[in-house]
Amino acid sequence: MDIEKRLLAGDKRAAARLISLLENKDQEALAILKRLYPKSGNAYVIGITGPPGAGKSTLTDKLTKALRKEGKTVGIIAVDPTSPFTGGAILGDRVRMNELSTDPGVFIRSMGARGHLGGISEATASAIKVLDIYGLDYIFVETVGVGQSEVDIVKNCDTTLMVMVPGLGDDIQAIKAGVMEIGDVFAVNKSDRDGAKRTAREIDMMLDYNKDALWRPPVKMVVASENQGVDELIKALHEHRDFMKSSDNFIKRRAQNAKNEVVELIKERIERTILDQSKREERLEHAAERIAKREIDPFSVVDDVVGKMNL
Repeated sequence: MDIEKRLLAGDKRAAARLISLLENKDQEALAILKRLYPKSGNAYVIGITGPPGAGKSTLTDKLTKALRKEGKTVGIIAVDPTSPFTGGAILGDRVRMNELSTDPGVFIRSMGARGHLGGISEATASAIKVLDIYGLDYIFVETVGVGQSEVDIVKNCDTTLMVMVPGLGDDIQAIKAGVMEIGDVFAVNKSDRDGAKRTAREIDMMLDYNKDALWRPPVKMVVASENQGVDELIKALHEHRDFMKSSDNFIKRRAQNAKNEVVELIKERIERTILDQSKREERLEHAAERIAKREIDPFSVVDDVVGKMNL
């Protein structure tokens, strides 16, 4: 049985294999994804983001277990920092979620960010589609936690959960950086620590500034390690899902996500076209040296390259 039929039959290994092939930009795998694309769109995709050390992995673990008790199937895409030695993902999340890895209703995939500034692997959008076609009810996408460029997560998800934590000293910085704007639901994790209520108040104050918003993001206090507040957090996530689906906001967000994905794919295709051939890369290196020496300007180089591509 080929990988396409195996995927549709609910074969976990086929899903894992197809994701690996797509990470490596395999054209046959891409053709499979194109054919099966109409079968996607059923899973609810939740992005989990926040600063490093906020306990995102522990919270993802607890949310998954709670949803499994409801009989739901769950996929977890953990976007890890890329290993400087192997270029692959550092599988810390999978180690921490060891208990879940034996659950047939849970699919865990660690992906290397590979230097992608948005905190999201370039192949994440494809992996989401594969797990969607595979037949999961929920897909969590957990990011590295890289600051303002984390807003890329919004381009892949239906609901974004922002996890904050007291005592890191960067709560206000995150608020000022504008990262706060991407959250649909906020969780103050490790809320048994000093300063948790102050952190929640600061988030609420910032949210008060956006008085025109149709949805007021709830702020939930959670201690993920003790499983405290997890059920209330799931309820808040469901409330946002229901709010989105009760209006045209749901299809609007997915349409915006699709638009962003198309733009990113076009950029990637153009970049690959420019750099693929070694001669082109040599010419670009030579042009870069001339730019550095002020012998030519970068705008003229771009005009030349784009002109030759007939864009």
